[in-house]
Amino acid sequence: MNLHITGHHVAVTDALRTYVVTKLDRVNRHFDHVIDVNVVMSVEKLRQKVEANVHVSGREIHAHSEGESLYAAIDELADRLDRQVVRHKEKLQVHRDLGFERKRTDLN
Repeated sequence: MNLHITGHHVAVTDALRTYVVTKLDRVNRHFDHVIDVNVVMSVEKLRQKVEANVHVSGREIHAHSEGESLYAAIDELADRLDRQVVRHKEKLQVHRDLGFERKRTDLN
């Protein structure tokens, strides 16, 4: 998994970088075929925003969140990405299962 972290009007410190890596590790644990992750953190007055694009085989998953602090926004972003990746994985498994059932019924 390639991870690119950038900051827009915010310095990406080592603490923020390690926090993002540990939170996004859960996404990688649920789905092994994550190719690339782009994370953009930005601060506009009192709004801290975090956006992420996750490139998996066959799909691009996007999520964003806002919070009172960057850490809270990263937590919410990780939860959203995790749900979307798990949903994508379930869809792949359902399609594979349906393909197997179709082939089985064609043989009978």
